[in-house]
Amino acid sequence: MATLTIKNLPNQLYERLRAQARRHRRSIDSEAIVCLEQVLVSRRTDPEADLEKIRRLRQEMVDVYVTDSDLQAAKNEGRP
Repeated sequence: MATLTIKNLPNQLYERLRAQARRHRRSIDSEAIVCLEQVLVSRRTDPEADLEKIRRLRQEMVDVYVTDSDLQAAKNEGRP
């Protein structure tokens, strides 16, 4: 594996990376790798294909209704 050294990293950016690494319980190096992967390996989406998928789902859900009592029951499920 390659090694990367980042010079002149602004302190504010380093602190944000460090805080995020702490929240995710990762090392700073691991967190930096994850951040780079999310930006560089992200897949491109086709907006038209996404819209078509949404339209199809809407058609499938046309007869599905959620009432206030359904929502209240879902909120209270598992609560004492």
